[in-house]
Amino acid sequence: MPELDLTATSVDLTRAICDIPSVSGQETPLADAIFRAVSALDHLDVYRDGDTIVARTRLGRAQRVAIAGHIDTVPINDNLPTRDIEIDGEPYLWGRGTVDMKGGTAVQLRLAAELVAPRVDITWLWYDNEEVDADLNGLARLARSRPDLFEADFAILGEPSNGQVEGGCNGTLRVVARTHGVRAHSARAWMGENAIHRAAPILARLAEYRPREVAVDGLVYRESLNAVRISGGVAGNVIPDRCDVEINYRFAPSRTLEQAAEHVRAVLEGFEVEVVDGAAGARPGLDAPLAQEFLAAVGAEQRPKYGWTDVARFAALGVPAVNYGPGDPSLAHHDEERVPYAQIEDVERGLRAWLSAR
Repeated sequence: MPELDLTATSVDLTRAICDIPSVSGQETPLADAIFRAVSALDHLDVYRDGDTIVARTRLGRAQRVAIAGHIDTVPINDNLPTRDIEIDGEPYLWGRGTVDMKGGTAVQLRLAAELVAPRVDITWLWYDNEEVDADLNGLARLARSRPDLFEADFAILGEPSNGQVEGGCNGTLRVVARTHGVRAHSARAWMGENAIHRAAPILARLAEYRPREVAVDGLVYRESLNAVRISGGVAGNVIPDRCDVEINYRFAPSRTLEQAAEHVRAVLEGFEVEVVDGAAGARPGLDAPLAQEFLAAVGAEQRPKYGWTDVARFAALGVPAVNYGPGDPSLAHHDEERVPYAQIEDVERGLRAWLSAR
């Protein structure tokens, strides 16, 4: 039964929680360890929903901040246990989860134990199933069952941001563009109509598409529209009667989910288009007074978040939210996932400075 020492350094704590494998859907051993560790802290009220753990201070402060991190990872690919490496003389921790996002979660756990009397009340949230379908997401589940636990004046997600502050996030939409044909024996192809061939104009439109760069509240978000999967056909000697092209649209937070779907339908006019999944983005939220205080205290550069993160869940509830965590987002999910010690330590210092200031 793994145990966590919350007095360890954030680097050592990152190593410890990475070495407890927690691929999405298999988070229970790590969730159990976190629950045992934070339940021993008298200054926190602790609540558990499945493999999501919530710990709250109860100091009666005028403001409350929510600080969240997911505890799951994408599948392991011979990159656990973690190991220490050096690149150009700089120490790194290598292994699955070091970037996405157990470095940020480790910082949060250490500070949750240390900060008995922070300047604001804090709701710490560590949740499961972030890396898979949205309907499994522990934070989404909690928002449905206990929305009161999301009440806050500001929120921080520990997603990897190279130790800088990434405001808001792009939205994401998945659609399937579908073509139909008529089956026939491939030796008598003229008797059928090839659905895969009919999908060629869809791919051509996507290849010719020029995505926007959109300024939202002072930050510029890059969009993208791409085919990510294609399927069709039933056998090697049959003309296919159906072809599905799965398409992912990453859109600036200036658009709603409905507007994003309308845009994709317009690009693919004339084709059958089915929306299969989507999540709205979040505006930066950096104009909130607490956000400005946070930026000043941590001394970080503000940037847009190109990917989707759970800041959008807070934004949907009217809580301005940012991403702030160690690790290079381009190494998230990478087989060479690794994080510099210095970024973990810098994020810890930044959060501590802000949460401890009077």
